[in-house]
Amino acid sequence: MKKYIFILLASATLGLTSCSPFNVRSDYADTANFTTYKTYKLRIDDLKLNDIDKDRVLNELSKQLQSKGLQSGENPDLIINVKANHKKITDVTTSSPYGAWGWGGPFGWGIGMNRTWTSNYNEGAIIVDMVDARSNKLVWQGIGSGISVDRPKAKQKQIPEIMAEIMKNYPPQRK
Repeated sequence: MKKYIFILLASATLGLTSCSPFNVRSDYADTANFTTYKTYKLRIDDLKLNDIDKDRVLNELSKQLQSKGLQSGENPDLIINVKANHKKITDVTTSSPYGAWGWGGPFGWGIGMNRTWTSNYNEGAIIVDMVDARSNKLVWQGIGSGISVDRPKAKQKQIPEIMAEIMKNYPPQRK
């Protein structure tokens, strides 16, 4: 019996940990040879964030790049351009707690009540472009969205998480 409980708990834990609240995707140039890239330089011209969030993004990105074997350098193989943006999201939720026909189903009595709620919030995204410094061509792009821009405590936790999710796809696994 204990064995079944352990398997059930392990399955539930695996199922919960494999879900990400972020939408992450990446693309790359088929012609790029990612094994030749050893050094990088960050370019943050388009990173329009406050100083706190900018530090979070750049520190985590540098950490992720170094874990992939890349080192910062003045004569880099890759120019890494980081951008951030956000958009306003409106969620509309409608509920019908008593059913469409009231209490008791289609032959019951009463009138059903619908309730509708709306909520507005800002959702952030981070874009990482890797440009080959010699050819000046984009060779890899990672995009992650779903950051809770309006909640500072959430951002503090989410920025490192989303950067790790984005960089999980670098270098690309060729098929």
